[in-house]
Amino acid sequence: MKKLSYAAIIGAMLSATPALAQAPADFWRGTTMRITIGHPPGGSYDFYARMAAEYMKAHIPGTPNIIVENRPGGGGVVATGFFYAQAPRDGSNIALFPETIAHTQMLEPAVGKWKVQEMNYIGSFAPVNTAFVFRKGAPALTPKDFMTVKSNAGCTGRNSQSYQYPAMLKALADFKFDIICGYKGSADSVLALERGEVDFVSSAWNSWRATHKETIARGDMIVVMQGGLKRNAELKDVPLMQELVANPEAKKVIEFASAGAAIGRALIAPPGIPADRLAALRAAFDKMVADPAFRAEAERRNLEIDPTSGVELQGVVTKILGAEPAIVERATAAIK
Repeated sequence: MKKLSYAAIIGAMLSATPALAQAPADFWRGTTMRITIGHPPGGSYDFYARMAAEYMKAHIPGTPNIIVENRPGGGGVVATGFFYAQAPRDGSNIALFPETIAHTQMLEPAVGKWKVQEMNYIGSFAPVNTAFVFRKGAPALTPKDFMTVKSNAGCTGRNSQSYQYPAMLKALADFKFDIICGYKGSADSVLALERGEVDFVSSAWNSWRATHKETIARGDMIVVMQGGLKRNAELKDVPLMQELVANPEAKKVIEFASAGAAIGRALIAPPGIPADRLAALRAAFDKMVADPAFRAEAERRNLEIDPTSGVELQGVVTKILGAEPAIVERATAAIK
Protein backbone atom coordinates (compact mmCIF):
# COMPACT_ATOMS: atom_id res chain seq x y z
CA MET A 1 0.00 0.00 0.00
CA LYS A 2 1.28 3.40 -0.92
CA LYS A 3 2.13 5.46 2.15
CA LEU A 4 0.37 8.81 2.58
CA SER A 5 2.48 11.83 3.40
CA TYR A 6 1.97 13.63 6.71
CA ALA A 7 0.55 16.61 4.84
CA ALA A 8 -1.95 14.40 3.04
CA ILE A 9 -3.12 12.88 6.31
CA ILE A 10 -3.59 16.30 7.90
CA GLY A 11 -5.40 17.51 4.80
CA ALA A 12 -7.79 14.57 4.95
CA MET A 13 -8.51 15.22 8.61
CA LEU A 14 -9.26 18.87 7.97
CA SER A 15 -11.51 18.14 5.03
CA ALA A 16 -13.53 15.76 7.20
CA THR A 17 -14.45 18.59 9.58
CA PRO A 18 -14.08 21.75 7.46
CA ALA A 19 -16.40 24.00 9.47
CA LEU A 20 -14.76 23.25 12.82
CA ALA A 21 -11.25 23.49 11.42
CA GLN A 22 -11.69 26.96 9.94
CA ALA A 23 -10.25 30.00 11.66
CA PRO A 24 -12.95 32.42 12.90
CA ALA A 25 -12.45 34.94 10.07
CA ASP A 26 -12.61 32.22 7.42
CA PHE A 27 -15.71 30.68 8.99
CA TRP A 28 -17.75 33.90 9.23
CA ARG A 29 -16.62 35.58 6.01
CA GLY A 30 -19.53 35.81 3.57
CA THR A 31 -21.99 34.12 5.94
CA THR A 32 -25.18 35.17 7.73
CA MET A 33 -25.45 34.80 11.50
CA ARG A 34 -28.73 34.65 13.40
CA ILE A 35 -29.64 36.10 16.76
CA THR A 36 -32.61 34.12 18.06
CA ILE A 37 -34.98 35.69 20.59
CA GLY A 38 -38.00 34.11 22.22
CA HIS A 39 -40.27 37.14 21.98
CA PRO A 40 -42.08 39.08 19.23
CA PRO A 41 -40.83 42.45 17.96
CA GLY A 42 -41.44 45.50 20.08
CA GLY A 43 -39.83 44.74 23.45
CA SER A 44 -36.42 45.10 25.02
CA TYR A 45 -35.24 41.68 23.79
CA ASP A 46 -35.90 42.79 20.23
CA PHE A 47 -34.42 46.27 20.76
CA TYR A 48 -31.09 44.94 22.02
CA ALA A 49 -30.92 42.09 19.51
CA ARG A 50 -31.37 44.49 16.60
CA MET A 51 -28.71 46.80 17.98
CA ALA A 52 -26.34 43.83 18.10
CA ALA A 53 -27.27 42.82 14.55
CA GLU A 54 -26.44 46.31 13.36
CA TYR A 55 -23.25 47.04 15.28
CA MET A 56 -21.59 43.79 16.33
CA LYS A 57 -20.80 42.47 12.85
CA ALA A 58 -18.10 45.10 12.31
CA HIS A 59 -16.14 43.63 15.23
CA ILE A 60 -16.52 39.93 14.35
CA PRO A 61 -13.70 38.42 12.25
CA GLY A 62 -14.92 37.98 8.68
CA THR A 63 -17.69 40.60 9.15
CA PRO A 64 -20.74 38.34 8.72
CA ASN A 65 -24.21 39.64 8.03
CA ILE A 66 -26.45 39.32 11.12
CA ILE A 67 -30.22 38.92 11.21
CA VAL A 68 -32.70 38.66 14.10
CA GLU A 69 -34.99 35.63 14.31
CA ASN A 70 -38.12 35.99 16.47
CA ARG A 71 -39.40 32.67 17.90
CA PRO A 72 -42.07 33.76 20.39
CA GLY A 73 -43.82 31.34 22.70
CA GLY A 74 -44.05 30.55 26.41
CA GLY A 75 -42.21 33.65 27.58
CA GLY A 76 -39.05 32.55 25.77
CA VAL A 77 -39.25 28.86 26.72
CA VAL A 78 -39.95 27.58 23.20
CA ALA A 79 -36.97 29.37 21.67
CA THR A 80 -34.61 28.47 24.54
CA GLY A 81 -35.46 24.78 24.31
CA PHE A 82 -35.02 24.78 20.54
CA PHE A 83 -31.74 26.66 20.76
CA TYR A 84 -30.25 24.33 23.37
CA ALA A 85 -31.26 21.13 21.59
CA GLN A 86 -31.18 21.99 17.89
CA ALA A 87 -29.31 25.20 17.08
CA PRO A 88 -26.05 24.79 15.15
CA ARG A 89 -23.06 24.80 17.48
CA ASP A 90 -20.56 26.33 15.10
CA GLY A 91 -21.03 30.04 15.84
CA SER A 92 -23.62 30.74 13.14
CA ASN A 93 -26.46 31.09 15.68
CA ILE A 94 -26.43 32.99 18.97
CA ALA A 95 -29.37 34.14 21.06
CA LEU A 96 -30.80 36.64 23.53
CA PHE A 97 -33.07 34.96 26.10
CA PRO A 98 -34.77 35.91 29.38
CA GLU A 99 -32.59 36.42 32.41
CA THR A 100 -34.74 33.79 34.13
CA ILE A 101 -33.69 30.71 32.14
CA ALA A 102 -31.46 29.38 34.94
CA HIS A 103 -34.35 29.74 37.38
CA THR A 104 -36.78 28.03 35.00
CA GLN A 105 -34.34 25.15 34.67
CA MET A 106 -34.30 24.75 38.46
CA LEU A 107 -37.88 25.60 39.42
CA GLU A 108 -39.70 23.95 36.51
CA PRO A 109 -37.45 21.22 35.10
CA ALA A 110 -40.30 19.73 33.08
CA VAL A 111 -40.43 23.03 31.19
CA GLY A 112 -36.82 24.21 31.30
CA LYS A 113 -35.36 21.28 29.39
CA TRP A 114 -31.89 22.74 29.00
CA LYS A 115 -28.70 23.14 31.00
CA VAL A 116 -27.76 26.80 31.01
CA GLN A 117 -24.37 25.90 32.49
CA GLU A 118 -23.54 24.16 29.20
CA MET A 119 -24.32 27.27 27.17
CA ASN A 120 -21.87 30.16 26.90
CA TYR A 121 -22.67 33.76 27.73
CA ILE A 122 -21.10 36.30 25.35
CA GLY A 123 -21.91 39.49 27.24
CA SER A 124 -24.76 41.53 28.72
CA PHE A 125 -25.87 44.94 27.46
CA ALA A 126 -27.30 45.90 30.84
CA PRO A 127 -28.75 44.42 34.02
CA VAL A 128 -32.53 44.16 34.01
CA ASN A 129 -34.55 45.32 36.98
CA THR A 130 -38.21 44.54 36.58
CA ALA A 131 -40.53 47.53 37.03
CA PHE A 132 -44.06 46.95 38.30
CA VAL A 133 -45.91 49.66 36.39
CA PHE A 134 -49.50 50.48 37.37
CA ARG A 135 -52.02 52.48 35.42
CA LYS A 136 -53.17 55.78 36.84
CA GLY A 137 -56.41 55.15 38.71
CA ALA A 138 -55.65 51.51 39.55
CA PRO A 139 -57.60 50.38 42.66
CA ALA A 140 -54.41 49.74 44.67
CA LEU A 141 -51.14 51.66 44.41
CA THR A 142 -49.37 50.96 47.72
CA PRO A 143 -48.01 47.77 49.33
CA LYS A 144 -50.52 48.22 52.16
CA ASP A 145 -53.42 48.33 49.71
CA PHE A 146 -52.11 45.27 47.84
CA MET A 147 -52.87 43.16 50.93
CA THR A 148 -56.59 44.06 50.91
CA VAL A 149 -57.54 45.19 47.39
CA LYS A 150 -57.46 42.97 44.30
CA SER A 151 -55.17 43.99 41.42
CA ASN A 152 -55.09 42.34 37.99
CA ALA A 153 -51.66 41.63 36.51
CA GLY A 154 -51.01 41.21 32.78
CA CYS A 155 -48.85 38.17 32.00
CA THR A 156 -47.21 36.78 28.86
CA GLY A 157 -46.79 33.23 30.17
CA ARG A 158 -46.37 31.24 33.36
CA ASN A 159 -42.66 30.77 32.67
CA SER A 160 -41.95 34.50 32.41
CA GLN A 161 -41.15 36.90 35.21
CA SER A 162 -44.44 38.72 34.39
CA TYR A 163 -46.07 35.72 36.09
CA GLN A 164 -43.39 34.52 38.49
CA TYR A 165 -42.69 37.80 40.30
CA PRO A 166 -46.36 38.66 40.98
CA ALA A 167 -46.98 35.01 41.93
CA MET A 168 -44.18 35.14 44.51
CA LEU A 169 -45.56 38.34 46.03
CA LYS A 170 -48.99 36.74 46.12
CA ALA A 171 -47.62 33.69 47.94
CA LEU A 172 -44.97 35.29 50.15
CA ALA A 173 -46.46 38.72 50.94
CA ASP A 174 -50.19 37.86 50.67
CA PHE A 175 -50.74 40.45 47.95
CA LYS A 176 -54.16 40.13 46.34
CA PHE A 177 -52.95 39.70 42.78
CA ASP A 178 -54.97 38.02 40.06
CA ILE A 179 -52.60 37.11 37.24
CA ILE A 180 -54.05 37.06 33.73
CA CYS A 181 -51.76 35.19 31.35
CA GLY A 182 -51.94 34.71 27.61
CA TYR A 183 -50.69 37.98 26.13
CA LYS A 184 -48.35 37.26 23.21
CA GLY A 185 -45.61 39.60 24.37
CA SER A 186 -44.82 42.54 26.63
CA ALA A 187 -46.11 45.01 24.03
CA ASP A 188 -49.54 43.32 24.08
CA SER A 189 -49.71 43.24 27.86
CA VAL A 190 -48.76 46.92 28.05
CA LEU A 191 -51.51 47.70 25.52
CA ALA A 192 -53.93 45.89 27.85
CA LEU A 193 -52.67 48.11 30.67
CA GLU A 194 -53.29 51.23 28.60
CA ARG A 195 -56.82 50.03 27.82
CA GLY A 196 -57.56 49.37 31.49
CA GLU A 197 -57.92 45.60 31.01
CA VAL A 198 -55.30 45.02 33.71
CA ASP A 199 -54.06 47.14 36.60
CA PHE A 200 -50.33 46.51 36.24
CA VAL A 201 -47.64 44.85 34.21
CA SER A 202 -44.22 43.78 35.49
CA SER A 203 -41.65 44.10 32.73
CA ALA A 204 -38.05 45.14 32.20
CA TRP A 205 -37.30 48.74 33.13
CA ASN A 206 -35.01 48.75 30.07
CA SER A 207 -38.13 48.41 27.92
CA TRP A 208 -40.32 50.85 29.85
CA ARG A 209 -37.70 53.61 29.64
CA ALA A 210 -37.43 53.09 25.87
CA THR A 211 -41.15 53.03 25.11
CA HIS A 212 -43.06 54.86 27.88
CA LYS A 213 -40.63 57.28 29.48
CA GLU A 214 -42.82 60.34 28.88
CA THR A 215 -46.00 58.54 29.94
CA ILE A 216 -44.38 57.59 33.25
CA ALA A 217 -42.97 61.10 33.70
CA ARG A 218 -46.51 62.54 33.27
CA GLY A 219 -47.86 60.20 35.94
CA ASP A 220 -50.21 58.32 33.60
CA MET A 221 -48.27 55.19 34.52
CA ILE A 222 -46.70 54.71 37.94
CA VAL A 223 -43.71 52.56 38.92
CA VAL A 224 -44.67 51.18 42.32
CA MET A 225 -41.93 48.59 42.99
CA GLN A 226 -39.08 46.82 41.25
CA GLY A 227 -37.34 43.46 41.08
CA GLY A 228 -33.58 43.10 41.37
CA LEU A 229 -30.81 42.83 43.93
CA LYS A 230 -30.25 46.57 44.13
CA ARG A 231 -32.32 49.57 43.11
CA ASN A 232 -31.84 50.86 39.60
CA ALA A 233 -30.23 54.31 39.69
CA GLU A 234 -33.15 55.73 37.72
CA LEU A 235 -35.63 54.21 40.22
CA LYS A 236 -33.76 55.04 43.40
CA ASP A 237 -36.97 55.91 45.30
CA VAL A 238 -38.84 52.77 44.21
CA PRO A 239 -38.65 49.85 46.68
CA LEU A 240 -37.39 46.40 45.78
CA MET A 241 -39.77 43.45 46.16
CA GLN A 242 -37.77 41.99 49.05
CA GLU A 243 -38.01 45.30 50.90
CA LEU A 244 -41.78 44.85 51.09
CA VAL A 245 -41.79 41.55 52.98
CA ALA A 246 -41.00 41.15 56.66
CA ASN A 247 -40.22 37.44 56.82
CA PRO A 248 -36.43 36.87 56.52
CA GLU A 249 -36.84 33.56 54.66
CA ALA A 250 -39.28 35.17 52.22
CA LYS A 251 -36.70 37.87 51.56
CA LYS A 252 -34.11 35.20 50.70
CA VAL A 253 -36.52 33.50 48.31
CA ILE A 254 -37.24 36.75 46.49
CA GLU A 255 -33.54 37.62 46.34
CA PHE A 256 -32.85 34.20 44.81
CA ALA A 257 -35.62 34.77 42.25
CA SER A 258 -34.23 38.24 41.47
CA ALA A 259 -30.63 37.13 40.92
CA GLY A 260 -31.14 36.90 37.16
CA ALA A 261 -31.40 40.69 37.06
CA ALA A 262 -27.59 40.77 36.99
CA ILE A 263 -27.65 38.76 33.74
CA GLY A 264 -30.10 41.14 32.14
CA ARG A 265 -30.27 41.40 28.37
CA ALA A 266 -27.41 39.12 27.40
CA LEU A 267 -26.22 37.34 24.27
CA ILE A 268 -25.58 33.61 24.64
CA ALA A 269 -23.96 30.92 22.49
CA PRO A 270 -25.01 27.25 22.37
CA PRO A 271 -23.10 24.37 23.96
CA GLY A 272 -20.09 23.07 22.07
CA ILE A 273 -19.15 26.20 20.16
CA PRO A 274 -15.41 26.13 19.26
CA ALA A 275 -13.39 27.99 21.88
CA ASP A 276 -11.73 30.36 19.43
CA ARG A 277 -15.11 31.44 18.02
CA LEU A 278 -16.55 31.99 21.50
CA ALA A 279 -13.52 34.09 22.36
CA ALA A 280 -13.97 36.07 19.13
CA LEU A 281 -17.66 36.71 19.89
CA ARG A 282 -16.90 37.84 23.42
CA ALA A 283 -14.17 40.18 22.15
CA ALA A 284 -16.52 41.53 19.47
CA PHE A 285 -19.22 42.21 22.07
CA ASP A 286 -16.78 44.05 24.33
CA LYS A 287 -15.62 46.19 21.42
CA MET A 288 -19.18 46.92 20.32
CA VAL A 289 -20.40 48.18 23.71
CA ALA A 290 -17.33 50.44 23.92
CA ASP A 291 -17.88 51.86 20.41
CA PRO A 292 -18.86 55.58 20.59
CA ALA A 293 -21.20 55.18 17.60
CA PHE A 294 -23.00 52.31 19.29
CA ARG A 295 -23.26 54.25 22.55
CA ALA A 296 -24.67 57.30 20.77
CA GLU A 297 -27.30 55.24 18.96
CA ALA A 298 -28.28 53.42 22.16
CA GLU A 299 -28.79 56.76 23.87
CA ARG A 300 -30.88 57.98 20.93
CA ARG A 301 -33.08 54.88 21.28
CA ASN A 302 -33.31 55.27 25.09
CA LEU A 303 -31.57 51.93 25.62
CA GLU A 304 -29.66 51.49 28.86
CA ILE A 305 -26.05 50.31 28.42
CA ASP A 306 -24.19 48.99 31.47
CA PRO A 307 -22.26 45.98 30.10
CA THR A 308 -21.06 42.83 31.84
CA SER A 309 -18.58 40.37 30.32
CA GLY A 310 -19.49 36.83 29.36
CA VAL A 311 -17.06 35.38 31.89
CA GLU A 312 -18.70 37.34 34.72
CA LEU A 313 -22.14 36.17 33.61
CA GLN A 314 -21.05 32.53 33.81
CA GLY A 315 -20.18 33.23 37.45
CA VAL A 316 -23.67 34.62 38.10
CA VAL A 317 -25.20 31.46 36.62
CA THR A 318 -23.00 29.27 38.81
CA LYS A 319 -24.18 31.14 41.90
CA ILE A 320 -27.86 30.80 40.92
CA LEU A 321 -27.51 27.07 40.29
CA GLY A 322 -25.78 26.67 43.67
CA ALA A 323 -28.66 28.08 45.72
CA GLU A 324 -29.69 26.33 48.93
CA PRO A 325 -32.21 23.51 48.27
CA ALA A 326 -34.64 24.88 50.88
CA ILE A 327 -34.74 28.27 49.13
CA VAL A 328 -35.28 26.62 45.75
CA GLU A 329 -38.06 24.46 47.19
CA ARG A 330 -39.93 27.42 48.62
CA ALA A 331 -39.49 29.43 45.42
CA THR A 332 -40.90 26.48 43.45
CA ALA A 333 -43.93 26.32 45.71
CA ALA A 334 -44.51 30.07 45.41
CA ILE A 335 -44.98 30.01 41.63
CA LYS A 336 -47.27 26.97 41.46
